[in-house]
Amino acid sequence: MNSWEDIINLEKKKDYYKKLKIEIEERYKNFIVFPEKENIFKAFTLTKLDNLKIVILGQDPYHGYDQAQGLAFSTPKDIKNPPSMQNILKEIENDLGRKSFCQDGDLTSWAKQGVLLLNTVLTVEQGKAGSHQKLGWEIFTDNIIKYINENCKDIVFILWGAPAIKKSSLINKDKHHILTSVHPSPLSAYRGFFGSKHFSKTNEILRKINKEPINW
Repeated sequence: MNSWEDIINLEKKKDYYKKLKIEIEERYKNFIVFPEKENIFKAFTLTKLDNLKIVILGQDPYHGYDQAQGLAFSTPKDIKNPPSMQNILKEIENDLGRKSFCQDGDLTSWAKQGVLLLNTVLTVEQGKAGSHQKLGWEIFTDNIIKYINENCKDIVFILWGAPAIKKSSLINKDKHHILTSVHPSPLSAYRGFFGSKHFSKTNEILRKINKEPINW
């Protein structure tokens, strides 16, 4: 199996990515863009490909100051948890009957256990949700999902919200496991995120396939 570095380097040689890189460089020069440039691919540095168990798919990074850190839904320890993160922590407690180990909102420990925290778009401008959609990131992350689909087995894909759920068309349901619900945002969490029990369901799947469960 290749490493993430090999896979990403292959994408970087493609025409779409060369255009994307020029556009993103310009945006970093002219606007405040999150996450910090060195953290764009942080999800891939923390979750090793040969330890991959789960993919949690978000939309784009948090667009508030100092919130995004290159991992979907995760935030640095020392800031207040955004509403989506608060709802994730609430669901973990309701689902597992105990508080999450990540009360501070930093999900680095999940990433190190094999949870790839991937946004479909990897950068965003301050205060402008969705501002880097349709620049090319979606092609990049689709190709990552396709690679995982084709080269791995028994990965649990957790898809929250309509954009993430659309990606289920890229995943072979006979080879992998897919859990879907509405997004944990306050706008939708009460329509099915709460009560989805994705954390206990995921660990149940992992036990069945003889993989170590996640310490959520």
